[in-house]
Amino acid sequence: MQDFLRLLADPWMFLLIGYPITVAIETPILCVLLSKQHPLSRRILAGLWLTACTYPLVVLVIPSFYDPGEERLAYLLVAESIAHFGECLLFWIAFGPLQNFWRDMAAVFLANLASFGAGELVYFLVQRVNG
Repeated sequence: MQDFLRLLADPWMFLLIGYPITVAIETPILCVLLSKQHPLSRRILAGLWLTACTYPLVVLVIPSFYDPGEERLAYLLVAESIAHFGECLLFWIAFGPLQNFWRDMAAVFLANLASFGAGELVYFLVQRVNG
């Protein structure tokens, strides 16, 4: 377990491992919750593309400004604001006009919230293991 945690300490490895996990959490939610305006292919594309746009910022860029361990609250506020609102904006720009704007925005937001919750659960469990 310690070897895996050391591996995840490298931001690029974290990106490579975390991206598909994040997509696996967010895409099914988008597939179920996005409005009927969006065909399944668009829902799947949104799950892959939106995460690809914001995840590198959250994992590689923002930690250079806010330490995710030492400045956790500031990091989470900035990173999750960029992820949540950035993905909503990108979805609207790419796929608008939206017939069910609030439903689609809620779907994108909730998908992001689900992956955030899963990530925080993992963070909490790792902190408990490390004592």
